Amino acid sequence: MSRTEDGFDVIVIGAGAAGLAAASALTTHDLSVLVLEARERVGGRILTERSPRVPVPLELGAELIHGRPPSTFAWLARANAAPIDVPSVRFSGRAGALRSANAAFAAMRRDLAHVELPATDCSFDAFLSGPARGKLSARSSALARALVEGFDAADPSDVSVLDTLAEWNGKSSADAPTFRPEGGYAVLLDALTASLDRSRVELRLGAEVRRVEWRRGRVRVEGRRLGETFSVVAPRAVITLPVGILASAPDDAAAVRFEPALDAKRRALAALAMGAVLKVLLQFRSPFWETLDDGRYEDAVFFFDAAPEFRTFWTTLPARSALLTAWCGGPRARALSGLPKDAISERAIASLAAILGKDVVAAARLEGVWLHDWQSDPCSRGAYSYVRVGGRGARAELAAPLDDTLYFAGEATDDDGDAATVAGALSSGERAAREIISVMKRRRRP
Repeated sequence: MSRTEDGFDVIVIGAGAAGLAAASALTTHDLSVLVLEARERVGGRILTERSPRVPVPLELGAELIHGRPPSTFAWLARANAAPIDVPSVRFSGRAGALRSANAAFAAMRRDLAHVELPATDCSFDAFLSGPARGKLSARSSALARALVEGFDAADPSDVSVLDTLAEWNGKSSADAPTFRPEGGYAVLLDALTASLDRSRVELRLGAEVRRVEWRRGRVRVEGRRLGETFSVVAPRAVITLPVGILASAPDDAAAVRFEPALDAKRRALAALAMGAVLKVLLQFRSPFWETLDDGRYEDAVFFFDAAPEFRTFWTTLPARSALLTAWCGGPRARALSGLPKDAISERAIASLAAILGKDVVAAARLEGVWLHDWQSDPCSRGAYSYVRVGGRGARAELAAPLDDTLYFAGEATDDDGDAATVAGALSSGERAAREIISVMKRRRRP
């Protein structure tokens, strides 16, 4: 069975942070909105779970707030939740040789400041072997490459050095003030969902969009939900699909087919890539690391070493718990993606043993493991976006509306320094809503 519906002013494809923010903003201007989400939940790449065994939220997707993004802080205020300051206490090295890493980060920044940027964009690997060769210490060079793979989830042989270094000097850089949402990102999602005027917004979960037929002033969206095909029509649509889906080949099972094709977005989509991340949450019987070396790491937040597959681990401070997060990004994460959960968690534990000590980790009692493979997730095909060599300006190109009919939002479309974050998704959804409202106001003028 199939049916065709109209009567909505805007169709929003995707109920992640960008789609929900766009729908919320649109309904404050008396517009009717249909939100279609393929998953059976809202949130997109925000995925918060809870366990009675763990006193803190289990963030399988987005977790931290980098910098002080106005959109994120505003939504937390609406949720009556505070941003919790995360201390920047870092240690690096291997078992028996861990040392404070804060000075190493500062030294890397100083070294990079003395390297002249290339006149022509190149990969980060080419930058390290070219303009930066001999100007960065071995430790700074290794840390910079690890930051590209870990923080940016990017491939150093493919990522734009000009875009990367601009981001590192921006407001959401790795050494910007860092926060956690009080109660986890689920609190922010609850605020977004509660803000939707249900007399004007219809949210349909489990609605898999497969085809978007569009021309100026008319969009038809087709897909499947509850075993039936559906077809809905509206004058305009907001597309919040991740780059991993938008760039899918037409014969890909996860692809959304646009007719006519999005030729105007071809360069932008080719210039952007989805970074790979594997994030494994390890719940132990006790926070054993706090007692190592006479309590030296009691207030540690991050542990880092460049050698293991999972290079970075972090605690839940300032909230104390027995939960450690293992983080693997970039090519290493892509190589491990698709393995069984047990195999991935074993690699994470082996990496932790390399950093904190094999005997220490073997003696610790592991009580729970949680992970989500974002590369294998058919609704995301990766964690978050990065810009490839020669791709500067691609985010703005992807964000640009088409014929006052298709509007684009999502972290990959943020061109204001918050790309690859929840903040970028929120602000891009609000920006797309403003673009629609502005066009409609112009048309109403006599």
